[in-house]
Amino acid sequence: MTRRRPYIPHVERPAEEFPVTSRNGTQLPPYDYSYVFQQLIDHNNPSLGTFKQRYWHTYEFYEPGGPIILFTPGEVDASDYTSYLTNATLNGRIAQALNGATVVLEHRFFGNSNPYPDLSVESFRVHTVQQAIDDLVYFAQNVNLPMPGGDQLAPGKAPWILTGGSYGGALVSYTMSNQPDVFYAGYASSAVVQAIVDFWGYFEPIRQGMPANCSADIEAVISHVDSVLASNDSTQINTLKSTFGLQGLSHNDDFAAALQENFLAWQDLQPDSGPGADFYTFCDALEVKNGVSAGPSGWGLDHALQAWGNFWKSTYYSQICGDDPVETCLGTYDATNPFWSYTFLDNADRSWQWLLCNEFGFYFDGAPSTQPTIASRVVTPAWGERQCGYRFPGAFNSTVSSAIEVPDARGVNTAYKGWNTTAQRLIFANGINDPWREATVAADGSTNQGSDMQPHLLSDGFHCSDLLVREGKASAKVQSVQDTAVAYMQKWLAEWKPSA
Repeated sequence: MTRRRPYIPHVERPAEEFPVTSRNGTQLPPYDYSYVFQQLIDHNNPSLGTFKQRYWHTYEFYEPGGPIILFTPGEVDASDYTSYLTNATLNGRIAQALNGATVVLEHRFFGNSNPYPDLSVESFRVHTVQQAIDDLVYFAQNVNLPMPGGDQLAPGKAPWILTGGSYGGALVSYTMSNQPDVFYAGYASSAVVQAIVDFWGYFEPIRQGMPANCSADIEAVISHVDSVLASNDSTQINTLKSTFGLQGLSHNDDFAAALQENFLAWQDLQPDSGPGADFYTFCDALEVKNGVSAGPSGWGLDHALQAWGNFWKSTYYSQICGDDPVETCLGTYDATNPFWSYTFLDNADRSWQWLLCNEFGFYFDGAPSTQPTIASRVVTPAWGERQCGYRFPGAFNSTVSSAIEVPDARGVNTAYKGWNTTAQRLIFANGINDPWREATVAADGSTNQGSDMQPHLLSDGFHCSDLLVREGKASAKVQSVQDTAVAYMQKWLAEWKPSA
């Protein structure tokens, strides 16, 4: 089973492409025109040579002295994110305000930017957070941008601003902590900087932000589910699974994990999402009875259990599984399933899972018993860790004694400072409704309050809402974050002086 990645939101491309022109009237290549940079395969061993790393670029708003704004979209095929060059996003808005040029650089092992011809365990030896950081630095220091004077714009000669959202936002923070003298300023939206193996906190902003009646009923159902599964009564357990049409799932933790699927639609919400969004459709299925909505305490267990089950059987299963049998779609215990061993290129989920299994964790599971939960406590990090062994056989040999934990979240947080980074001229922007909030500096557990040189901006947005100009139009608080960020960048850029 593939879990939700913390990806950045799409920006719709205009139905009609208009010519891109610079401020002096020069016609420029379209936004989706790609370039190639010869990136080092292994920054620890340059003798291995280079690979072709894709990037996109425009100098639509550039004037001499302006910044180069480098955006890393993270764990995606970046060809779908070329709109992040434009002023439909905060990157382009900063470029427009500061006379800058924009660049989108594809992450190694995503899209068409691959050091090796497959996604095997052996190839992934150079698929690490540190290699990704070094890619950003090496690119900035060595690229000859396709624009007038493009070979004279390295850091020190021109101010570079590193931007990103989600995992890409974490890379902004990590890079500025790890190599602090390369990028002059940074902007990190919904940046998942704190690696957390037992990531039950993913569901906390969802529980807190969803309609009260929906959360009350879901908590009641999940409590019942955990009680039945703990009983080891096979008849009761099979009856429960049959309520959702999932009686074919033989392992109880697979069944409990399947119920998390409904909550993942929360990550697709934005301030301009309407009542017809998938998550609200799910809640309506539980809370609207005969045209009447339940009060804040919900309808109670009996109705909610049957309504949730009917939602799965009537529409939801076919939406996520199509015609696949339930074990094929939602089961995770068949180690012989060829799904685990697909090593073909441009398989973003596999590339992301490697980072999770090795460095981040981020396993979605139930909250501790002292906390309310909308996710079953039957699901533990072991559920995800077992799948790592299936996906990457031989990579995690538990018979070998090692002082390094896998995933090595502690090592990531130590190396790149996590919540506690002291990087300067780095803006963190977060949304209170972001399901990934508890991995950001806005987490309840973070004691880093920020400063004037590391502003922490918070809105009522969702995941990376502040990156999209349209979401500022839907939320005054998101608009305030965007305006404040541009003002900080203007202030800092006015103080920049060349060092090379």
